[in-house]
Amino acid sequence: MVSWFKQLFAYFKSYHQPSPLLLRYMIFFGVIGYPLMYGMRYVRSSSGYDDFMLRMTVVSLLLLLAARNYWPKRLQACYLPACYIAMTIALPFTLVFTSLKNGGGPAAVGNTFMSVFLLMLLADWRNFIVMLIVGFGAAAGIYAWTDPNPQLPLEYVLRLPVLVVGVVGGSLFKFALEQATVERVRQAYASLAGSIAHEMRNPMAQVRYSLDNIRQALPVLGAHEQGTFGSGTEIERLHRHVSQGEMAVQRGLQVITMTLDEVNDKPLDSQRFAYLSAAQVCAKAVEEYGYDNDLQRAKVKLLIHDDFVFRGDETAVLFVLFNLMKNALYYLSIYPDARLQISVGSNLIVVRDDGPGMDAEVLQTLFKPFRSTGKLGGTGLGLAYCHRVMRAFGGDIRCESVLGSHTEFILSFPPVDAKELEARGAAFLIEVREQWAGRRLLVVDDDSALRMSTLLMLQPLDVVVEEAADGLQALDALRAHSYDVVVLDLNMPGMSGYELAERVRRGDAPANRHTCLLARTSESGHLTRVKIGNAGFDGFVSKPVDRIGLLDAVNQAMHARERGHWSARDRLKDKRVLLVDDNPCNRAAIAAYLRQAGAHVLETDSGDAALHELRRDDAWHAVVLDIHMPGMSGIELARAIRALGGCLNAVPILAVTAHAGDDEVAEARAVGVGDFVLKPVEAPLLYERLGSMVGLQPLKREVASATVAIPVVTTLINVCRLEGFLRIGLVDELLGDYLPRIHSLVEQLAVAANERDRQRAIDVLHSLVGTSGEVGAQALHHFSRGIYVPLLERQQWPSQDIDWLAQLRDLAQHTNRELLDWVALRRSSVTE
Repeated sequence: MVSWFKQLFAYFKSYHQPSPLLLRYMIFFGVIGYPLMYGMRYVRSSSGYDDFMLRMTVVSLLLLLAARNYWPKRLQACYLPACYIAMTIALPFTLVFTSLKNGGGPAAVGNTFMSVFLLMLLADWRNFIVMLIVGFGAAAGIYAWTDPNPQLPLEYVLRLPVLVVGVVGGSLFKFALEQATVERVRQAYASLAGSIAHEMRNPMAQVRYSLDNIRQALPVLGAHEQGTFGSGTEIERLHRHVSQGEMAVQRGLQVITMTLDEVNDKPLDSQRFAYLSAAQVCAKAVEEYGYDNDLQRAKVKLLIHDDFVFRGDETAVLFVLFNLMKNALYYLSIYPDARLQISVGSNLIVVRDDGPGMDAEVLQTLFKPFRSTGKLGGTGLGLAYCHRVMRAFGGDIRCESVLGSHTEFILSFPPVDAKELEARGAAFLIEVREQWAGRRLLVVDDDSALRMSTLLMLQPLDVVVEEAADGLQALDALRAHSYDVVVLDLNMPGMSGYELAERVRRGDAPANRHTCLLARTSESGHLTRVKIGNAGFDGFVSKPVDRIGLLDAVNQAMHARERGHWSARDRLKDKRVLLVDDNPCNRAAIAAYLRQAGAHVLETDSGDAALHELRRDDAWHAVVLDIHMPGMSGIELARAIRALGGCLNAVPILAVTAHAGDDEVAEARAVGVGDFVLKPVEAPLLYERLGSMVGLQPLKREVASATVAIPVVTTLINVCRLEGFLRIGLVDELLGDYLPRIHSLVEQLAVAANERDRQRAIDVLHSLVGTSGEVGAQALHHFSRGIYVPLLERQQWPSQDIDWLAQLRDLAQHTNRELLDWVALRRSSVTE
């Protein structure tokens, strides 16, 4: 019951935060109004109950509240509770009691209604109802107790339904008003957060671009002992500084994303959830947190009682832990003997600090948005976001605190069934076994026990695994044989993993120059990510690692290697891209990334300048534009580009933005924007999004809507299928039979289409669909099938508005060229 009253009063307190201005106005109104209303009885020569003493008591209470600034400091905290009591006495109690003593009448009914509507202004709907019930009940009770002949006035009885309607209607009005206020606040925060995101992401993009350039300029560790950058120790220190800078940028971006998600009430994407180790996630949080100094780091302790697996999003969990750590460390500087401990066990993660603690009143609203206590500059969104994240995982977060002693946040996670984990592991092993069948792997590590454990992890797979004890042995093996994957330790005596990787990529082992390289390390993940960047690794895995973790890391590295060679980036080579951004630093970074991929980039700083270039020359493969630009916005520019017509009606448009709400995204897509990239732009994502858009886009070709919907597949060839051909020795047949046949079938289809010979076209398309699918030409296969099925089932040709034959010819030519390039490169990697 006590907690219920505390929660009720918390709503009243929140209603009058940050300043009880309404209460001050009502105090002023009461101090003047009550004596004035009493004096009116002499003007009207009315007789009845003399309530002078009651009114003066109320005025005295109000004057006492008005003198708040002169109260002793220890009584200042009693101001709002005193207002609560005083307003209940001044309005519903006094006015209703006086009306009852006077026997009712129109004036009494008017006073009662006045008390209702004045109180409606002073409290939230919950306390409004409670204050009315308490005030009316107390007035009626004291009247019945003190009056020798208590009677219920008929006027009150007749007006009771109207009063009930007024109270209910007033409560609903207050509730709706509060909801509308909350929504306006949310929209204001969302608008403000969007503006801040735009302003903050631009400089962060510049910092990230500068750090990326510094990282690329640094030599590979171990490959050069002395040079422009100094000794290996100095290079190591520079890598560490770059790593810390990149991590700071990443954390800043996460805060921006969290703020935007929270104010826009954006749910977490459950499709991104994965099975995570609580111990590993907590270790990563403790390791990667941005401590102010070593002393602060020394105050943090990680205690693993027993590890458990949960299903969630690692980035979101890390942010929850970072937020709790930041809140605790904020106070530890004031309490030098305090410590922060993170413990894991029994499906719980507990974050406990020995700081100042919190009182019960603060705990009641701790996880509500826009509430911040004891910290300057806090948004009050961090803990609200933590609460939403844990609920999205199916868990919860609660806080237990004792003022002056400690604070403990308990994160509870739903248990993951052991059978579920076993089934997931078994399914993953089957998938990997099918994908890796016949592959050859090399494990390089100076620790024989680690080599043995790795071999045992790989044993269930249908692969050939060899081992090397150091870098020199590994280099000899790489020169002698071709491998699909090399798993190597970074820190080995003699030749380190960094140096070995650089020599492989440099061509010292020609047959493996493009082999997938996976690093194993005991160093922190963020530092390793920076250090391996220039050495040519495709990924890394931290020690220790279980079987599923190792196989997953190898799988991701292999996919990264495949994307690296047959990626969207390659499709940007020689493409003409118009770049539009008013920020010169952002423009320079994006242009540099595009030029590194071989694209020809023309930069403009406004929508008007871009339109001038497009009118002068419409031969562009893509347009990259900023959404938020002064003058003509990116959406307005996209609309204007489509209005130019011709080939520009179909030119791919990629939008770059610091923040775009759902409505803005929908509007952008409606005017022709194909995809979006968030600032600061990351090169791999830029290549992927833009490359997928321009992969099949011919220069100077108008594409109109078709009656038959022809699917567009942006990946020309199926690399996995081609790898299978390579392993079973069918490459010669691929080159000698299938490719000429595809060319012949396309020409036969052209003749049938020109003659409108439907049956002949169906026969040719049947062969083309089968041949292109068999050879791994997946884009051509889907395009041909998009023509074949409607023609076969509905006797429907593609729309005459589309030059589909020209598109088919271009697609066949691009596919043949890519197939030949792929086969030639794979052959050279094996024979070198």
